[in-house]
Amino acid sequence: MRTIFHVDMDAFFVSVEEIFDPSLKGKPVVVGGKSDERGVVSAASYAARKFGVHSAMPLRTAYKLCPQAIFVEGHPERYRDYSARVESVLQRFSPLVEMASVDEAYVDMTGTERLLGPPLRAAHSLHQAMKTETGLNCSIGIATSRLVAKISSDQAKPNGILFVMPGVEANFLAPLEVRRIPGVGRVTEKNLQAIGIRRIGDLTRLSEADLESRFGKWGLALAGKARGQDAGGWFDSEVGERDDPKSISHEHTFNHDTRDAGQIEATLAHLAEKVGRRLREHGLHARTIQLKLRYSDFTTITRAHSLPAPTQIDIDLVEQSRSLLYANWDRRRDIRLIGIHASGFTEEHGQLNLMDGGRAERWRHALQASDRLRDRYGESAVGLGSGLRGKYKERVQENPAVTKKAVSPSETPPSHSQD
Repeated sequence: MRTIFHVDMDAFFVSVEEIFDPSLKGKPVVVGGKSDERGVVSAASYAARKFGVHSAMPLRTAYKLCPQAIFVEGHPERYRDYSARVESVLQRFSPLVEMASVDEAYVDMTGTERLLGPPLRAAHSLHQAMKTETGLNCSIGIATSRLVAKISSDQAKPNGILFVMPGVEANFLAPLEVRRIPGVGRVTEKNLQAIGIRRIGDLTRLSEADLESRFGKWGLALAGKARGQDAGGWFDSEVGERDDPKSISHEHTFNHDTRDAGQIEATLAHLAEKVGRRLREHGLHARTIQLKLRYSDFTTITRAHSLPAPTQIDIDLVEQSRSLLYANWDRRRDIRLIGIHASGFTEEHGQLNLMDGGRAERWRHALQASDRLRDRYGESAVGLGSGLRGKYKERVQENPAVTKKAVSPSETPPSHSQD
């Protein structure tokens, strides 16, 4: 029988900010940017949530709901640092740790009883170690599957522990709203409600064949999830198993819509650097580069190009994305958002025609050195000259610290919890 912990840090971004500024404790705090900026809430303190503020809400809406809140732009470098500290604590309890995001992780505790005791005792030890060594609170869900462990940690918030005993998973899930299943987004929830399914237990009234006929493979997965199983979707691999991303992307929303070609090009170069950095972190090379443009009226276009050979070199990404920009941008229209998306991964590198072999190798050595500098001094320590004008203060919501695997079109990623 497996024993899985889901460890979710409580109000992670806010809690880290409180470590550096204790005066924030107990106050309504919103992390994500200034109250009059574009962008969304990345995290809100429990005091702010009482006014209806939640993650993914526009910052301006959060201000209307809670004008007395303290708005903090956030410090991604701090969050990455504390996330690494969290992972270090978890690794002491089990070698099988999967950081699902910057502030949550799955830990396979199967077989650790002789060393750490039964699940509840181990969870209390972990809970205390996390507080002592990081200064942060966490909530822990314990179950035989990742699905139930994740849902139970949410039920345990804040700063609690909940153990769903083996054999009672379906009973525990039955009264919960169906959207509590990771992967069930608004569209799927609406479709399920249309056939009378509002609670997870309602799924058990339909046969697997019926669910499959209505929702395809996702329907079969839902049938298993209603019984508490890690049935497809977000839980295909084992905890701790390497799971490379299917795509890597970065995008930026301008504070003011613009058609300034220099500013747009520079921002594109900066985004390309960030994508290249993450490709190298994963040891991957991309064959397909996609540009995303959103105009002032929210019209959005995406255009992709397949490279003659896969790459992870920043200048290749810059050149290809710039070509896509000028081939597709309506210069009469202001741009609100721009983004770069890389996919078609391989672990083998190629050599683009725009570079000779010697130049390509020199770029690889230079980027390895620059990555080491960034590891030591931060992401802004070094960068391409072409991207200097495009650098912007890193927004928390634009910095996914952990790249999740892609999900199937029928699934919607679970929203970031209000930890």
